[in-house]
Amino acid sequence: MAKSKSRAKSARKVPKTYRLAPGKVTAAQRILGAATATETIEQALDLVVFRQELIEGTRNLFGLAISPPDPS
Repeated sequence: MAKSKSRAKSARKVPKTYRLAPGKVTAAQRILGAATATETIEQALDLVVFRQELIEGTRNLFGLAISPPDPS
């Protein structure tokens, strides 16, 4: 996946603490093939940003109204 302009600006990493469901992290890690929880979270966030870029590009290209999926 190509790095977007917004990702290039935020290349500096800072420590953060989050409370996450271990099962979700483990499942995402397996699906993404990530080596660590940090890599898993970074890849998942990259996918969210990429998804938004696809939606915006589709809207611009076709003028379609696309709704976000229902939250789980």
